[in-house]
Formats: sequence, C-alpha cells, structure tokens
Amino acid sequence: MQSPLDKNANSSPDHLSSQSPLSKATPCDSAAPETLYKEQTALALDNFKISGTPMPSEFIHALALLKASAANANAEVAGLDSEIAIDIQRAAMEVAQGDHDNAFMVDVYQTGSGTSTNMNANEVIATLAERKLGRQVHPNDHVNMGQSSNDVIPSAIHLSATLALSQHLIPALQSLKSAIDAKSILYRDTVKTGRTHLMDAMPITLGQELSGWSKQIQQSISRLIEVLPRISTLALGGTAVGTGINTHPDFAATACRHLNQLTGLRFMPADNYFAAISSQDTAVEVSGHLNTLAVSLMKICNDLRWMNSGPLTGLGEIALDKLQAGSSIMPGKVNPVIPEALAMVCAQVMGYHQSITIAGQSGNFQLNTMLPLVGYNLLTSISILSNGINALTHKAIVTMRANSDRMAESISMNPILVTALNSRVGYEKGALIAKAAYEEKRRVIDIATQMTDIPREELEKLLDPKSMT
Repeated sequence: MQSPLDKNANSSPDHLSSQSPLSKATPCDSAAPETLYKEQTALALDNFKISGTPMPSEFIHALALLKASAANANAEVAGLDSEIAIDIQRAAMEVAQGDHDNAFMVDVYQTGSGTSTNMNANEVIATLAERKLGRQVHPNDHVNMGQSSNDVIPSAIHLSATLALSQHLIPALQSLKSAIDAKSILYRDTVKTGRTHLMDAMPITLGQELSGWSKQIQQSISRLIEVLPRISTLALGGTAVGTGINTHPDFAATACRHLNQLTGLRFMPADNYFAAISSQDTAVEVSGHLNTLAVSLMKICNDLRWMNSGPLTGLGEIALDKLQAGSSIMPGKVNPVIPEALAMVCAQVMGYHQSITIAGQSGNFQLNTMLPLVGYNLLTSISILSNGINALTHKAIVTMRANSDRMAESISMNPILVTALNSRVGYEKGALIAKAAYEEKRRVIDIATQMTDIPREELEKLLDPKSMT
C-alpha cells in the first residue's frame, strides 16, 4: 500500500509521520505565500482569525493530488486545454510534495464546507501554473473545473485519511504487534502472578499476558484494514448537492484512475453522491476505530506503568529503559515516560472522536457543515497515534526486560495458589490455608503440609505455579 510519492516510506519508524512528501515539508523559498494566493484566500485569512491553526499539511497535499487528477481527467474527457491541464498538474504536484505549505494558512475554524481551503488551493495552483504557462489560469474555471468544494473537501478527507492509515498507522501497529510477539515468545515460560481487581490471582506467564496485548493490536489492525474500502470511496463528481451538475459523466471515474496511478492505492467514486456529500458516516466509523485503538493502548500503557512500578516498593516485574531524568528535585528518579506520553495521546484521540461524532451529525439536508473539523481531528488522531505507537514500540516494548527473580519470589508467596487444592480439600479448608499463609507470611506448600494429609511430593506437583498456567 506504499505510495510512490512517499519518498521516505522506507525510513526508520521514528520518521514515518514527519518526512513523507504527503506531510509537512520545507516550504519553497522561491514564492512567498502572498504572491501565490489571491482575493478569496485573503478574505478568509481576514475573516477567520480564530485559532491560528491551519488544516494539516497531509490534508493540503491530498487536496492537491485531487486537483492534479482532476486536471488530467478534464483534459481527457471534458475539453480542458491540454497545456493548461499539464501545468495545473505540475503545479498541483509541487503542492502535494510540500513545496508550498506556507501558502496554506486558512484557519481550521472556517466555513463548514471548507470552501475557503478549496479556494486557497485553486488560487495557489492557478498562480503557479500561470508562471509556468505564461498565460492566465483561472482558479475556478480551470483548476476547479467540474468540481465543488462540497465534493472536493469530503474527498480530501477520505483521501488523506486513507494515505495516513495505509502509510503510517497500520505499519506502526504491525511493528508494535511484531515487537510484542517477540517478547511474548521470549517470556513464554516466565511465570508471574496474575491480577484481578489489582489483587493477586492465579498464575500466568508473562508471555500469556503479552499475547493479550498482541490480540488487541491485531484486532485494531483488522478493523482499520476492513474500513479502507469505504474510506477509499470519494464524493468527487457529485459537485454541489450530489447531482453532478457542471461535470462530465466520466469525470469522476477518470479522475480516480489518475489518482490511483499517483498514489498506488485504489480509489473509486462513491456509488451514492447524496450520502457522500451530506454525511461523514465513514469518517465517524474510522474515528470510532481510532477511539477503540486508543482504549486498547491506554490499557497496555497502564499495565506497563504498573509492572514497571518501584523499583523497591512497586511491582517491579519489568524494567523499562531509563530514558531521562524523572524528577527535577529527586536525583536518580526515573519515570515510565513513553507509556505516559502515549496515554495522553490516547486521551486526546478520545476527545477528538467526541468532536467528530458531533460533527458527523451536522449533515443538514445536502451538506455536512463541519468538514474542516472532521478532517483536522481525524488526521491529527492518526498522526499522533502513529508517532506515539512508534515511540512505544522502539523505546519501551523492544527494550523492556523481565525481572524474573522478582516475579518468581512473589509467586511463591502467593496464597491464591491454594486454589489448586480445591478439588482435594474443598473451598473452606483452602480458605483457611490461604489465610494462614498470608498471616504467617509463609509459603502455601508449607502450610498445606501442616494442615492436610496430602504428601509433600504431591503438594509440590499440585502447587507448581507453571502447571497452573
């Protein structure tokens, strides 16, 4: 699923989200933003002085890919001058590769259709194309030919999310799962105390515990892969309200064909433009999967924090790498900084999902009017999850070590081991043995030897923690 435009797709995981040409890139110094955009963008910059936060660069790059594909399609089926189409395509690809990110500063909190961002793209691409062509290229008549903000912006949401999921989040999750699986195999025979209600329970192996995490991650991978065909359908071709007014009947399919050639992925026109333009149900679905992933990761991060707690008075079952000083006043203190950072990411993603849920129901009649918010929150969630997961994989999971001696010592003193004697001595007698072991701080096998007539040799087999896993 790697895009040919992703020149850094084989970079180290630490750079997956920061150096793709479909993410933030170094702006081109040859053109200041004021020389690229025109009147409509200037009006938007004046009207929407709200957050100072523009749409994510990944969104702008996806929007430019749509413009390049649309120009090619219009030249092929709708009579757009071939020279104009070629230069629109070239200009749009410069934008898609991040050369002009500083020309896109319209606030996220703008008109709900995202018209200002669409006009921003039309104007910048038209200006760049004019410079190459030497004659006028019109933002609306040429760059926006056969399009409306109402179908382009929903398409950019789907396109940018598909690219971000395929190139960043899913690979990050696959790497995390592989790292967890490797540790699960390594510690498959390392017995530890299980816990329910944060209280000692029956023994499990550390490998078994990690296998639960692996399954959670695999389920998130499966959910995201399963939704890709739906998030890869585009509203492009529906224009203003879904009827396709002012566009060629073959425009959408032709544009998708060109888009597929550019990205190496498979996009297709929506089979019902009225749903594609008036709703953001698929974006809400994807956000829901991200929310579920955040819940899973929060559980894993908190388990890591508990297991790493100590080193003297906590559980101390594992040791995470010492990455930095944990206190400005307590020398030598070290904290589980990576799980804590990812836990905050998860909390933020849960909040973004709530906003996307509210935005998703704002499809009044023929148009959803919270599209920029949906696009911003969805892409930001994918980005911070991808980066946070990569940090967890390489700075926590890969490097964590099991404190086998500490776990063996605690399991040997665990009164819950008496559960294995229930079938021989009954629940009530077992409870008395457990109580005595706890009060006297002695091993269950020693108390059971005194309180039952079961031979010591048999007790050793019955109370072997490994056999209980």
